[in-house]
Amino acid sequence: MSTPAGQQTTPADLELHPGQSLALLQELHILTREGRLNQDSRRKLKQVNHLLQFIEPLLQQSLEQRGEVTLVDHGAGKSYLGFMLYDRFLQGRSTGRVIGIEARAELVQRAQALAQRLGFARMEFIAATVQQAHAHPALALRPDLVTALHACDTATDDAIAFALARQALHVVLVPCCQAEVAAALRRHKAQRPGEQAPEQPEPNPAPAPQAALSALWQRPLHTREFGSHITNVLRCLQLEAHGYAVTVTELVGWEHSMKNELILARKVGAPQPRARQRLLELLHTLGLPELQQRFAPPPEVMPMKPKDQN
Repeated sequence: MSTPAGQQTTPADLELHPGQSLALLQELHILTREGRLNQDSRRKLKQVNHLLQFIEPLLQQSLEQRGEVTLVDHGAGKSYLGFMLYDRFLQGRSTGRVIGIEARAELVQRAQALAQRLGFARMEFIAATVQQAHAHPALALRPDLVTALHACDTATDDAIAFALARQALHVVLVPCCQAEVAAALRRHKAQRPGEQAPEQPEPNPAPAPQAALSALWQRPLHTREFGSHITNVLRCLQLEAHGYAVTVTELVGWEHSMKNELILARKVGAPQPRARQRLLELLHTLGLPELQQRFAPPPEVMPMKPKDQN
């Protein structure tokens, strides 16, 4: 959408939320100095604004029930999500905080400087991988919400593990690529007729899946796409097994992003053995028992329960 020369750009022109800070969007380089959007920035803004529509009611619910709200954002990058959420939901309140976890120290430093410049006093940033966050003393808490927006490869799985260990009330995920499951599928492809068996079979080979089923990932493109789909199915079963109600939907239209799956999980009760059993059966059916440690580790190896902040 373009604005005629000489005419001031308005929030309505930019499809912004009422009260959304144009200055913040310029600081994040979503808007130009002239207050314009390019096509890439418009897509990013649309995605984050749509995601906030799912997140804000969850934060409001926690605020009403607990009088406090803490969000931990894994793989925060430039912290678009954290800054825009703080601007829309926490700015002007006396409580609530956002903690961004990002492995790249230079991005953490920039985000800290920007938060100070904007007066976003209850935004914190920690330079750490998602795995390192498990042992970080500042994160020994029970968050209201754990998010991971396009956290690459197994970082989304690490964010889930963090949320489960901390018994987060809500988990919001927009998964990115994950190569681990697809790689395991490639290793265990059913042998085609005429192919020679390996001279020295692997010790303790995985149970071979049914030949007909393995046709789902026989070709390289199907391996990648099926691996991506199965990864997210396993993630949902993992969350259900730990007592979460899970919803899966589209974030925005597919024309904006191919990584468009949104997973929403809400803690509703005790662990569900039946969901765990379904997860284990699926891994067995696909011939992927080595991934049990990733998606269904024995309960005794799960980290200790965190302290509730209240």
